[in-house]
Amino acid sequence: MKTIAISGSLRESVGKRDAKELRYEGKVPAVLYGGTEQVHFAITRTDLNDAIYSPEASFIEITVAGKPVKAIVKDAQYHPLTDLLLHVDFLQLFDDKEITMEIPVKLTGTSPGVKMGGKMVQKLRKLRVKALPKNMPQVVEVSIAKLEVGNLFRVRDLEKGEYFVTNTPEDTIVSVGMSRALKQAENEAKGKK
Repeated sequence: MKTIAISGSLRESVGKRDAKELRYEGKVPAVLYGGTEQVHFAITRTDLNDAIYSPEASFIEITVAGKPVKAIVKDAQYHPLTDLLLHVDFLQLFDDKEITMEIPVKLTGTSPGVKMGGKMVQKLRKLRVKALPKNMPQVVEVSIAKLEVGNLFRVRDLEKGEYFVTNTPEDTIVSVGMSRALKQAENEAKGKK
């Protein structure tokens, strides 16, 4: 799994006034949960861009007061009108504790149904994956090499790995349906017979 390194500074006081001052200075208040105690710190807003605004899943190595800690982004809060990042919650990682993350889906191969004129629809772009940090995949690969027109690939069709997908087994990840042109060609072929 890709790791992003960021550094933060401990917060002396915790409260609305302090948080407002930090945001004015271009920083974001943050909290690290999961360890023996919560750690309140501040991070420069631009340092969070790769961690927050990326479609890729990644671990984050946070250095606060000289101590590096591995974590994931658990929650981010935004201003309702300006979409400005207001607060970030991090969850500390431990080698022996399972975590749940949203992992992107990567489609591989070429669908014969699409080659024939079918229309591919990807319904799920991310899946909830539960695993130990060392077993967490960067992406969940889905092969569409056998998808004909009218076929679909569900969560239950995924190969079992060292991780567990917590989405409902009946959820459709990707399907190949009939396009209008293919339907029209089929109807014309039936009409000529």
